[in-house]
Amino acid sequence: MAKIKVGFGFDVHQLKQNHPFVLGGINLQHTSGAFGHSDADVMLHAICDALLGAANLRDIGFHFSNKDDRWKGISSLVLLQHVIALLAEKNWQISNIDAMVCLEAPKINPHIPAMQANIAKAAGIDIEDISIKATTNEQLGFIGREEGVVAYAVCLIEKV
Repeated sequence: MAKIKVGFGFDVHQLKQNHPFVLGGINLQHTSGAFGHSDADVMLHAICDALLGAANLRDIGFHFSNKDDRWKGISSLVLLQHVIALLAEKNWQISNIDAMVCLEAPKINPHIPAMQANIAKAAGIDIEDISIKATTNEQLGFIGREEGVVAYAVCLIEKV
C-alpha cells in the first residue's frame, strides 16, 4: 500500500499602501501589497507550509528565517523550489495542492491560470494538480478593511 500524507498550511501578511503585491508569483496591480521579509507571497507561503508539514519537515520559518538576509526580498517561487528539493530528499512527491486566498481586492480570478503555471513549474507537477480559489471576507475584520491578506493550503504527498 502506498504511503500518503496530508498537509495543511496557513499564512497571513499585512497590506501596506504603495507596496508590491505578489501572489502566486504574479505581480498584481493594486494600491497596496503584502509586506514581509521575502516577497510576502502569502499563497506560496501557505503552500510551502502545507508541503513541509505533510512531510514532517517543520515549517517555513524554520527553513527560511526572517532573520536571515539570504531570504530578504527573495521570490517565494524560489522558496517553493527549496521545499520541493527537501521533499525529494525524503522521497516524497506531490499528488495535489489546493489553495484558498482570502482578500477583498484585487480580484485574482483572471490571474489564476498564470499562478497555476508558476506553481507547476516550480513544483514540477501538472497544472491540473493545482487548485487555486479566492474569497472575500465580506468586508469584515482586518481582511475586510484591506489591512491584511490570508491564505490556506492543503496538499497530498506520496512516497515514491
